[in-house]
Amino acid sequence: MDLLLWRHAEAEPGEPDLRRPLTPRGARQAARVAAWLERHLPDSSRVLVSPADRAQQTAAALGRKFLTVEDLAPGASVAALLAAANWPDAQAPVLVVGHQPTLGEAASFLLAGEEMGWSVKKGAVWWLTSRDRLGGAPVVLRVAIGPEFV
Repeated sequence: MDLLLWRHAEAEPGEPDLRRPLTPRGARQAARVAAWLERHLPDSSRVLVSPADRAQQTAAALGRKFLTVEDLAPGASVAALLAAANWPDAQAPVLVVGHQPTLGEAASFLLAGEEMGWSVKKGAVWWLTSRDRLGGAPVVLRVAIGPEFV
């Protein structure tokens, strides 16, 4: 299974937290990463998105249908993220658009076996793949890329 973790792009400060929109720079970041994803993400992929406005706007840049998942809101647990994505059993790639620290904790849990405070930069995508290999790593990092590199 492929699991892609896309952190929302740069957002305005303020309250309420769920209503914070992207900045103009954030909109450009989302568009750049969305263009990269469009070239690489299979059509069969599912897109799951936090209800926060900044995550919704980031996902909208991709121009694909997506499902808003309340369990992916800021402060979500790694367990909730993995359950929403049906990790590792989903039949198609899953793109999750969400928040720190959840995305970094999920990446560290899958790659290193424990939830640590790994940082996923605003607008960046981490592409993880589960593998079924004897003696090999069960999860590999295929790509980690930020908006400045696409």
